[in-house]
Amino acid sequence: MFYTERRLVLLTGVRATNLPQLLEGLRTVSGASIFYHTHQQYLSHHFEKPLFYNDFALWISQALQEEELAEQVASIDLLQFSTIRQLRVAIIERIEESLRTNGNRVRECPPGNDFHFCRSKSFVLPTGVVAHGVEDFFEKLTSVTIGSLYFHFFEARLRLERLTNDFSYWLEGRGEEGLARAIERLDPYVMSLEELRSEIIKLGTRARTN
Repeated sequence: MFYTERRLVLLTGVRATNLPQLLEGLRTVSGASIFYHTHQQYLSHHFEKPLFYNDFALWISQALQEEELAEQVASIDLLQFSTIRQLRVAIIERIEESLRTNGNRVRECPPGNDFHFCRSKSFVLPTGVVAHGVEDFFEKLTSVTIGSLYFHFFEARLRLERLTNDFSYWLEGRGEEGLARAIERLDPYVMSLEELRSEIIKLGTRARTN
């Protein structure tokens, strides 16, 4: 069964006008907020690639004009982490190191450009689309929604702290270990969701024709 999600985005009441305040927010907000700000643009820009997918990096670049730090935060490889806790620590460490290097210089953002921490509440829903076998899975994958693809590849692995994406887990359970590992090796953070869908389908086609 393919699932999808609907999200309700909420303000947390935590905001930042400079890096020390951003750090404090990063230390105290929920994991749902960290996940939202590091992943929401992958779903929002599923056909195109923005300058920074990471909201923290985008704000550091645009509001604080700290381009070097913005690039450092944006370059964090999200695929390396299996929990939000690990990701939170990595972002905090990059910002702390930048503050130390710059002598704890604090730059304020322009009025009205505060960073507002948000979080999303997800509602997981069945799509009604069911794959009855491996070949059927790849046929159905061509038509499932972007929200479904996002849920099974992003939400399931990091936010729900599973060891792999749902597709690889399902395929491995059906004896397709090689195909499961090939899909697991895809980096969804360097492509759009439509490109990710295309790459998964290509791997499936190649496996079925070999």
